Amino acid sequence: MNKRPIGVFDSGFGGLTAVRRLRGLMPCEHIIYFGDTSRVPYGNRSRDTILKYARQDTRFLRGFDLKAIVIACGTVSSNCLPQLQAENDIPIIGVVEPAVRRAAALTRSKRVGVVATRATVASGAFQQALTALDSDITVFSHPCPLFVPLVEEGRCRPEDPVIRLVAEEYLLPLREEGVDTLVLGCTHYPLLTEVISQVMGPEVALVDSGAESASALQALLTEQDALSDDGGGVSCYTSDRAADFQRLASLFLGEDSAIQAQQIDISQY
Repeated sequence: MNKRPIGVFDSGFGGLTAVRRLRGLMPCEHIIYFGDTSRVPYGNRSRDTILKYARQDTRFLRGFDLKAIVIACGTVSSNCLPQLQAENDIPIIGVVEPAVRRAAALTRSKRVGVVATRATVASGAFQQALTALDSDITVFSHPCPLFVPLVEEGRCRPEDPVIRLVAEEYLLPLREEGVDTLVLGCTHYPLLTEVISQVMGPEVALVDSGAESASALQALLTEQDALSDDGGGVSCYTSDRAADFQRLASLFLGEDSAIQAQQIDISQY
C-alpha cells in the first residue's frame, strides 16, 4: 500500500484524458496534474527545448513526493523518456510503449497508422517500437500540427467544418494506405475520436495512447502492491492563467468538473 500521489504532466490540457482513465481505473489515487499551457504545444519545438521543458515539469512534480509519473505527452515520451527515467528514482511511464503494445495486438493487416505532433513523428519512436515488437508491421506516420491548437480552442466536435476539413486532409492518406489500426500518439487526440472515426471508417481500430499508459501504470502499481486505499482526488496546476481551466478541464475529463487550477511559474524549476 502506498498513499503517495501520482504525477501527470503534458504540454497543455491533453494529459487530462489520461487523468480521466487513471481516475476510472484507480479512484482511490490522488493525482497531481501539471499542464504547461503557457508553452503549448511542445510538438513544434526542438528536441533540446522539449527536454528542457520536460525536466522542469518533472522537477515541479517531484516536489510532491510522488510514487510515479505518467508523461501524458507523446512529444516528451518519444523524445525524452530514457533521459527522464535515468535521472529519477521513481517509475516514469510514457505513452509510446503501452500504445504500441495495444496496436500490435489489434492489427490484422499489419498496417498501422500513427498520428502525432511533428516532433513525435520526426523522432520515429512509435515506428521503431512497433517494428521491434513485430517486424512484419508496416507503420505509416503522419504529423497533425493543427490538432492540438484546435482542440485547445474547443474545436473538436464532428459537426465543426474546420476540424472536419483538417482531419480529412491529415487522415485520408492513411486511410488510402489501408491501415486497420490507428494510434492516437498525442493525448489531445482522443477528444477528436468521433471525427477521426468518421474519416477513417468503422473498420479502423483507434488506440488511445493516454488510456494505455494509465492501464500500464495500474498494472505496475498492482504488481508492486503500491495502490492507495485513500479517498483519491485531483490537484491541477498550470503555467498560464487559470481562469479558463474549469471549462477546458470539463471538456477533457468528460464530466462537469469543478476542478480548479493554481498557476505556477515553471521557469523557476
